[in-house]
Amino acid sequence: MKPIDEPMKIENAQYVNNSATDERESISATIDNQLMTVPINLENRHYAEIKKQVDAGTLTIEDAD
Repeated sequence: MKPIDEPMKIENAQYVNNSATDERESISATIDNQLMTVPINLENRHYAEIKKQVDAGTLTIEDAD
């Protein structure tokens, strides 16, 4: 089991747009070797970690296709 203070390994982060509104609604990413769709919500622990890594300059999120 991974220590709680070890940062999540986040790769291949990309925004996902809502098909009806074309607005960003989530992020698709591989987190600790598991493909996940993460809602854009600071109360979500995965999104909070994504934002932390983006703010630190260690992660970039690609635009939606």
